[in-house]
Amino acid sequence: MTELYVLPEGWRWEKLGDIARLFGGGTPKRNVKEYWENGHIVWLSPTDLGEIGEISEISDSKDKITQLGLEKSSAKLLPIGSVLYSSRATIGKIAITTSEVSTNQGFANFVCNEDLDNKYLAYALNRFTPDITLLSNSTTFKEVSKTSLKNFRIPIPPFPEQQRIVKKLDTIFEKIDRAFTLHQKNIDEANAFMGSVLNEVFGGLVEQYGTKPITEIFKIKSGDFLPKKNMIETGQYFVYGGNGINGKHNEFNLNGENIIIGRVGAQCGNVRNVNGPIWITDNAFFVSDLFDDLNKKYLAKALEQINLGKTANQAAQPVISYKSISILSLAIPPVSIQEKSVAYLDAVAGKTEKIKTLQQTKMQSLKALKASILDQAFRGEL
Repeated sequence: MTELYVLPEGWRWEKLGDIARLFGGGTPKRNVKEYWENGHIVWLSPTDLGEIGEISEISDSKDKITQLGLEKSSAKLLPIGSVLYSSRATIGKIAITTSEVSTNQGFANFVCNEDLDNKYLAYALNRFTPDITLLSNSTTFKEVSKTSLKNFRIPIPPFPEQQRIVKKLDTIFEKIDRAFTLHQKNIDEANAFMGSVLNEVFGGLVEQYGTKPITEIFKIKSGDFLPKKNMIETGQYFVYGGNGINGKHNEFNLNGENIIIGRVGAQCGNVRNVNGPIWITDNAFFVSDLFDDLNKKYLAKALEQINLGKTANQAAQPVISYKSISILSLAIPPVSIQEKSVAYLDAVAGKTEKIKTLQQTKMQSLKALKASILDQAFRGEL
């Protein structure tokens, strides 16, 4: 990497490999119980760290390995104060260790030289992650090599200046993080309010009109299987946007207004009222063959209110079965009441969405402010 800009007097561009020792990680063989059973050595993967942009302190993990597992793998025991940096798949998760730990191979781990403040390095890695990511040698599975990281240059001021910058960033970012948390709280409260309104509306309808088994209201069908390479994720469910599957189909499999229920994984239980034409994969159910005169928007909101996600079985990933949905029931009032309910819920949802959008906009502004302050810090302008 060439020098990006001119530094203040007394600063210098230094390769990471010249100012810190860089260690990789490793994974002991999972099928050897002596490497894992009754393990006491903290063993981290990138999923143990927070989000990109955060710098967390870490001392524990859900997985631990034995001394033998450490010795029989490429994992290393890292000292307190090491800076962990995820360098595979998800590039840019950062943590500082507060106990001795080991990691898997998804990390580049830095042990700072005496004249490098570890929190300064963590902030620098945060600032330069977009540039580091460009060093990835693949477009499908991103990974930055240890050699590329060792040769990557960051701005280094004298040690007292590093400490001053860290203290200043800590103070400013603490205030920004408090504001960010407040906006997130407002979003959470808006979601909770919408949930309480849904419960109030449908609770009243159940009291007045009773319920009917779902199997007497509509049929549930699974979408078509599609190879993963042909999937794209749109909104809250998986769809296929082409005109065929392996050349065997020429038409989209759903047209017009449809209700889609996420069946697997992160989308499990999500309900959407959508308009086709779209392909629905086997990661989702769709509602068909309505037996009653139903407003589909009403039906989508009724399904949303009963929280289908809670019916999922919790295996490796949550999955909703046809059986778990078929035993549920819904209130089916006259169509005129359905329409009034939808109009009221849409009005409330519109107001809560405005609140959430405003809060999200402010949160994005805070993220941009953080990035701007980081940039100033490493130009010597803070």
